[in-house]
Amino acid sequence: MEVNIKELLESGVYFGHPARQFDPRIKPFLYGKRQGIYIIDIEKSAEKIKEAGEFLKKAAENNKIILFVGTKKQAEEPVKQAAEKCGMPYVNYRWIGGTLTNFPEIRKRISRLEEIEEMEKAGKLSVYTKKETALLLKEKEKLLKKFGGMRTLTKPPDIIVVVDIRKEINAIREARKEGVKIVGIVDTNSNPYLVDYPIPANDDGLKSINLILSKLAECIIEGKTAIPYSQVPTEQEIEQKVESETENKLVEEEDRSKKQKKAAVKKEKGEEKENEG
Repeated sequence: MEVNIKELLESGVYFGHPARQFDPRIKPFLYGKRQGIYIIDIEKSAEKIKEAGEFLKKAAENNKIILFVGTKKQAEEPVKQAAEKCGMPYVNYRWIGGTLTNFPEIRKRISRLEEIEEMEKAGKLSVYTKKETALLLKEKEKLLKKFGGMRTLTKPPDIIVVVDIRKEINAIREARKEGVKIVGIVDTNSNPYLVDYPIPANDDGLKSINLILSKLAECIIEGKTAIPYSQVPTEQEIEQKVESETENKLVEEEDRSKKQKKAAVKKEKGEEKENEG
C-alpha cells in the first residue's frame, strides 16, 4: 500500500475544524492555522496511515476480525464499500449499545433477522395475515439497517476501525473496556490518545474518508492474501472441529447432570436425617 502526499492533498485530508472546535491534545499532529481553521500536518497523516495499515495487514494475516464503524452521513457509503471490499463486517447506521460488551444479545438479533429472511424465502409468510406479514417485513428492514453489516460476526471483533472518534465515543468506550484495538480517524476536535492507532485527518470530508478507508482496506486484503495455504482450514478440519466441540459440550452437560443428581441425593439424605432426629 502506497500513500501519496499529492492524493492526500487533493482529497482535503489536511482540513481541520475551526479554532473554536479544538482539542489541544491533537497539537503534535498540526501544521498550523489558516484563517481560523486548523491545518493537519499531511506528512504525519501519511505516516500514521502507513502505521495503521501495517497493523491491519498483520492482523488480517492472523485471521483477526476487523469491524469498520462510521455512522455519520458522509461515512455511511465509504464504510460499507471499504468493509465489503476487504470482506469485513461494518456498522454504518447506528452503534447499538452492547455490540462489544454484550455480544450474545447482538447475535440473537442477527439470528432473528436470518429467521425472518428464511421464512420469507421458504414462503412461510403466507400463513400470516396481511397485517402480521407487514409487521414482520418492517421488523426485517429495521434489523437489516442495524445489523445487516454485522451478520457475518459469530464472535466479537478483535479490532475496530472508526471514522470520527468523537461521534462514535460509545464504540470507543466499549472497545477500551473489552480490550479491542482501535484504529481511528482523528480530526482536530478529538483526542488522539483514546485510540491505539490514530490517523490525524479530516473526518468530515467524503473524499478524505473514502481515501483513508480504501487504503486501510487494501492493507487488509494484502494481509489476507499473505495467509499461508496451510493456515486455511479444509472442510474436513472444520467438520472435525465441530464434532470435537459438540462432543465436549455433551460431556460437559453429562458431568453437570451427574453433579446435579449427586447434589439432589445428598440433599434428600440430609432431609431424611433431620426427620429421623
